Amino acid sequence: MVKTIIHGMIIGIANIIPGVSGGTMMVSMGIYDKIIHCITHLFREFKKSILYLLPIAVGMGLAIIASSFGLEYLFLNFPVQTNLLFIGLVIGGLPAIWKRVQNVKKEKNAKIHAGHIAAGVIFCALVIFLAAIGEKEGAAANMSFTFINVLKLFGVGIIASATMVIPGVSGSMMLLLLGYYNPIIAEISDFFRALAAFDMNGILAGCGVLIPFGIGVIFGIFAIAKLVEILFEKYPLYAYLAIIGLIAASPVAIILLGSYPALTVVNVLTGIVCLAAGTFVAMKLGEK
Repeated sequence: MVKTIIHGMIIGIANIIPGVSGGTMMVSMGIYDKIIHCITHLFREFKKSILYLLPIAVGMGLAIIASSFGLEYLFLNFPVQTNLLFIGLVIGGLPAIWKRVQNVKKEKNAKIHAGHIAAGVIFCALVIFLAAIGEKEGAAANMSFTFINVLKLFGVGIIASATMVIPGVSGSMMLLLLGYYNPIIAEISDFFRALAAFDMNGILAGCGVLIPFGIGVIFGIFAIAKLVEILFEKYPLYAYLAIIGLIAASPVAIILLGSYPALTVVNVLTGIVCLAAGTFVAMKLGEK
């Protein structure tokens, strides 16, 4: 239970950071297939799925709430170390995903050919391209409570959640490009401040933004999870090589979207320690 909550917390933190993919963290920890299966078989295997997904959801919720308050501090004061920690978490997951590729080759008596490699290269290039054009946030979105804005928030929730589930693609990066990242993060922190102060106006204002966005997120997760399951069943090598391409691009995306001070010996050394720690943690969490 505790380990599963920790998994959820890592996924939640990853989904908050532009350039870092929650789906990548799922793969790194060896739980991606299981989460997709539980989502797509939620009603057919309700008890089993809920028992697994609930601690994940709790961990994600705790991490997202805490991140909306504290993550900005870490990136502001320790950008090199924080970014390298997440790059380590990404790198540490690659051996596990490569092992799955080898298992698929053995089970299906298949070989990797040019088409599989092309899928990896194309998706790798796509993530780097998105990161390169996403260095600056789009115009901040209008968050006032209107029918049109509710529909927009629902649609943005679908887009964000779909990209959160796909390894290597950062949902928060998509929110950044759409101009919703900072407004949504601000709404989360404002909502919980209002909740703590019993400020009904603040609570209702937060609900007007977070409820349509949250419904869109849930809808998008179920839709993309089913598509991912079909791809893994019919085209497993294409799917895995595409994921490797997406994951390989993630460190580049994290570097492109980060902001850094002048490098010092202390920054570099502590950054290397964080990189090694992230890699070690990801490899340990990915062990069966």
